[in-house]
Amino acid sequence: MQLKKLFAVGLAAVMMSSLLVGCSGNKTESNGDAYKIGMIADTGGVNDESFNQSTWEGLQQAQEKYGKDKVQVKYVESSQEADYTPNIEMFVEEDLDLIIGVGYKIADAIQEAANNYPDVEFAIIDHAYDNQPTNVTSLIYEDNTSSYLAGLVAAKMTETNKVAFIGGMKSVTLDKFEYGFRAGVKAANPDCEVQVRYANSFTDSALAKSIANKMHKDGVDVIFTAAGAAGTGAIEAAKENGKMAIGVDIDQSPLAPDNIITSTMKNINVSIVDLVGKIVDGKYEGGQVIINTLADGGVGLSDTTKDHVPQDILDYVNEQSQKIIDGEIKVPQNEKEYKQIVGE
Repeated sequence: MQLKKLFAVGLAAVMMSSLLVGCSGNKTESNGDAYKIGMIADTGGVNDESFNQSTWEGLQQAQEKYGKDKVQVKYVESSQEADYTPNIEMFVEEDLDLIIGVGYKIADAIQEAANNYPDVEFAIIDHAYDNQPTNVTSLIYEDNTSSYLAGLVAAKMTETNKVAFIGGMKSVTLDKFEYGFRAGVKAANPDCEVQVRYANSFTDSALAKSIANKMHKDGVDVIFTAAGAAGTGAIEAAKENGKMAIGVDIDQSPLAPDNIITSTMKNINVSIVDLVGKIVDGKYEGGQVIINTLADGGVGLSDTTKDHVPQDILDYVNEQSQKIIDGEIKVPQNEKEYKQIVGE
């Protein structure tokens, strides 16, 4: 497998100048007005250096690709979880063609709105339902596999034989990150110790920094953080302490070019452009669960990995990646699967 196929290219951060971007108004077949799409960011904010930002970048790229005469986009931020429902209601009243909620924490609010407004189309990032509503499209990602690759890198790069994972809030989604990473570490270096802590927040960067500082004092020299905006605190600790860090969701290397050795990529922007394309082409169907995988480039490691990781380790990661794609390696998604596969 060629390196360029495995490591997805990260996108630069996009600066926002206002809370809402786009135009109001409704699409009608008679006047050919643009499709109106709204995004509801979770509490991490649109500039979270993580998946809110990647979702918004995808909408901007879709607007640029198809033109403002076809697609117009806007977003609203949520200061707290109680804002989810009012924000959804606001977009429903604006009669948008698609309302996108970001993150599993907004799942209940989206489901309730989907039931209350069966004629409104919704989408959600990082969550699928046991009984998928017919007017909700779920975009989910094979985060366990990209995290497994990050675990391989961490286990090969550590000099202390101690690495760590810091999560935002314990959930089914975060389990994929944690146990995928832990399995990768153990596959590459069975003797490597893996510390795990949860900040119980996706916004408290000071707390994540404090956790990372404590881990560094305990001898950990590589930390993978999946905690949204809170994760920037752990990256800051890596910079100050001269340790290695692993970014999440987008290429976070600009935050610490000398310290971030790789980032797990969740190419939300690409899947958002594809989703909007279906709307523009008249091929959109609600109620689908779209899984973005390692095989189709939906997840992977950042292209900047090659700037920090030796070639022999890159070759090893490429080989293991192909084995995952070929089905030779099964990557756990939760604790039960981890114990079955790894045996701990």
